[in-house]
Amino acid sequence: MSDIRALVREELATPVDPRAAAMAAAIAVHYPGSARAVLFYGSCLRETQLDGLMLDFYLIVSDYGDAFPKRWMALANRLVPPNVFPFQHGGLIAKYAVLSEADFDRLNGAETRNVSVWARFAQPSRLVWAVDDTARDRAIAAVARAAPTLLAAAGRVEGEAPLDWWRRAFALTYSVELRAERTNRAQSVVDADPDRYLRFSEPAIAAIPANARGGGWARRRIEGKLLSIARLAKASLTYAGGIDYLAWKINRHAGTKIEIKPWQRRWPLVAALTLVPRLIRGGAIR
Repeated sequence: MSDIRALVREELATPVDPRAAAMAAAIAVHYPGSARAVLFYGSCLRETQLDGLMLDFYLIVSDYGDAFPKRWMALANRLVPPNVFPFQHGGLIAKYAVLSEADFDRLNGAETRNVSVWARFAQPSRLVWAVDDTARDRAIAAVARAAPTLLAAAGRVEGEAPLDWWRRAFALTYSVELRAERTNRAQSVVDADPDRYLRFSEPAIAAIPANARGGGWARRRIEGKLLSIARLAKASLTYAGGIDYLAWKINRHAGTKIEIKPWQRRWPLVAALTLVPRLIRGGAIR
């Protein structure tokens, strides 16, 4: 049986569309001296036609102070990670989130109740750029923490099949954040590649620390919703066109027809804070 780090190393090395790899390298160029690694993740990994899609990346940097010339941007990334930015390259569009190596490792582990990072990196991802072997190894080690953290947080139900454990675990994480996706999204994540999750099951379970505890989901939900709102509010200031992206994402996943008014573009923070509660009440996001 392979250990979890060996499986993660192999998966992260899987080739991607050359245009996605080129975009990752182009993102890193914008952070000379601080870029450490770029990971490609999300539903676009399963797509062969990338035109018109929004690609998702994580940029891992050495330190926020080195990455951002403006001190307030570094502070925002440190206090409410990550900062998220739009990007275009080679005819494709993307967004990338910025985390330091230290935060990327921490947020993939059980020491944080914040599900945002470990829930994503318990799913398939690709390490498409690294500045050197040390950065590559650190990224692999961080990602290898994600799946054990996810399964441990969900806790095992006696007699539960491994794939059902994964499905339940992802459903719990989706309940924590503000989501515009369909209610069966957590199940579809696993069902898109059940062989992968079966292959990862035993190594991930074996890597769960002996003192790991599940539960605490009521508290996670309260904190997660509040953190999601804080991130949306921050993105309205740091993400160019953030309010339009928010509307696009909700329309795409929830089937709504939100149109952003001129005043909302002028005052994106106010727009974000007023739009989110209305969408929650209407059921467009949960």
